[in-house]
Amino acid sequence: MEMNGTMRSPSPPEDPALPKDAGLSLIETLIVLVIIGLVSAMIVPKVIGRPDEARVTVARNDIAAIASALKMYRLDNRTYPSTAQGLPALVARPSGSPEPANWHPEGYLDAVPNDPWAHPYEYRSPGENGGFDLVSLGADGKIGGEGQDADITIRDGIRSN
Repeated sequence: MEMNGTMRSPSPPEDPALPKDAGLSLIETLIVLVIIGLVSAMIVPKVIGRPDEARVTVARNDIAAIASALKMYRLDNRTYPSTAQGLPALVARPSGSPEPANWHPEGYLDAVPNDPWAHPYEYRSPGENGGFDLVSLGADGKIGGEGQDADITIRDGIRSN
């Protein structure tokens, strides 16, 4: 207690290992910021142009995973889900024909994903060459296209692009 009767909080104990002038000076801080800026200037332009490529890769990986789930479904049930049953047959037991003979109680997928451009994957069974066709229509959501707008297709487990 001070002489005027007010309470004063105690000062934090000083660490004898740290000198009183410990910390970064303004110059040191500016140097660190300049280094961060230079590194960012070199890396960011290379990363900025890649989201479209990343979306195409995600779509290809999704289609491959869905194709694997379709193959597991076929192993259990001797046939692929029909076009009418669609990809939801991999999540919940489908109704209609063909009736799944041995549908796995946990399903084959946790959820039916949309492609990276928020469009549903298109599924047809039988496909053009039998089995199934699984397609992402790309960024534009339309048949055909080039670059990020190009369709990504798997026909009965065989990628066509």
